[in-house]
Amino acid sequence: MQRALALVALALVTMLAAAQDYPSRTVRIIVPYPPGGVTDIAARLVAQKLNERWGQPVVAENRPGAGAMVGVEAAARSAPDGYTLLMVSGDFAAIHPFVYSKLPYRPEDLAPITMVSDTPMVIVASASSGINTVADLVAAAKARPGEIGYGTPGQGTSNHLVGEWLASALGIKLLHVPYRGGAPAATAVAGGEVALGVLATSSAAPHVKSGKMRVLGLTNARRIGDTMSWPTLAESGVPALADFDTSIWVGLFAPAGVPRAIITKVNADTKRALQEPDVRERLAGLGAEPVATSPEELAARLKRDAAFYGRIAREAHIHLD
Repeated sequence: MQRALALVALALVTMLAAAQDYPSRTVRIIVPYPPGGVTDIAARLVAQKLNERWGQPVVAENRPGAGAMVGVEAAARSAPDGYTLLMVSGDFAAIHPFVYSKLPYRPEDLAPITMVSDTPMVIVASASSGINTVADLVAAAKARPGEIGYGTPGQGTSNHLVGEWLASALGIKLLHVPYRGGAPAATAVAGGEVALGVLATSSAAPHVKSGKMRVLGLTNARRIGDTMSWPTLAESGVPALADFDTSIWVGLFAPAGVPRAIITKVNADTKRALQEPDVRERLAGLGAEPVATSPEELAARLKRDAAFYGRIAREAHIHLD
């Protein structure tokens, strides 16, 4: 017994020493998406600020593929020493377990550190569709059930599931039309290829400003940033949408088992980075709100989203393999 306690004490001392020296070499932040999106830009902004604060290289590494699963798996299988982190949207844990029968990782293989940004989704209609309000959408969909398409950045994304939820809440049938990313989906809606879109505000904004799209409603409960003039779905006057509140968020994670002292340090220093005016301005320009949380708050958000999206996936019978 004494020997076991001594070994545990030695392990704790070793972990604390490693945390005190952290970081002593390059830290990589895996981004499981292509360059240029909100998650990628957020990772690079945070990496730059951590680099400056720590005096050690912090690099963002894009590892896209298989709906983010390639990069998430790479992070989950990395050594739990804090030198590999993951910047990712909540889909990997709140949606993927419900739409894929097999995953190369478990959500619990990754430890929450902090949320980094929050971006509303927006329901938009092509200007050529003649749909200007939620009431117009309901009328058109009931006249042509299952024929009105909504574009999203892909199968199994939060945008996809929000579209399914919207149709269910309104008692209508819509046709999901997936694209390879938010930009192509936005272009399709703006060009009238599909009547509707469930998009990040950053993807929709240029087309709304040009008059090629009409905003039906933001998916979160309040207006933020450059979308202050856009109504929320909760403000649409449709009782079924009164409590609608969801968004696309980005968070920072580490492989499970990373010492708590390292999690605490990364959390505190990332929060400081998110307070920097240039970081806040850059994210705001993308339609994203900088948001810093405790690990526990991020875990609670994941749990809430998993309950929400899991129910949608079950009720809509969404299976992607």
